[in-house]
Amino acid sequence: MPLCSALTRFAIAGAAGTLAAAAAVTPATASESGRGGTDHQAPRLYKGVVMASQLLLRSAPNRDSKVVRVAFRDDVVTVHCRTTGQQIDGNAQWHLLTDGAWAYGSARYIRDLGPTPRRC
Repeated sequence: MPLCSALTRFAIAGAAGTLAAAAAVTPATASESGRGGTDHQAPRLYKGVVMASQLLLRSAPNRDSKVVRVAFRDDVVTVHCRTTGQQIDGNAQWHLLTDGAWAYGSARYIRDLGPTPRRC
């Protein structure tokens, strides 16, 4: 077998292997939902505005947990999600905020700007 023929076959086999590997990887990056994007998108963040003159933001969704920081009336806060916690004036919903340190604020004192945050 001539050397040129052996090298040609080797090159063709290598190219075919590369194409097969690329074809095998490509579907893994497509979205399973059929929208054509990737499934690993950043979670949606929501906005809210503080309605209390001074809102203590806490390490857990209850008044017994540690105060992490304070927000003031008309502060716009970024909400990651909402969860259930201690009832405050009849409202058991709490927002997990992402501004600076992660902290919980009672939804009783945070008005949603836009859609209601998703559940945690």
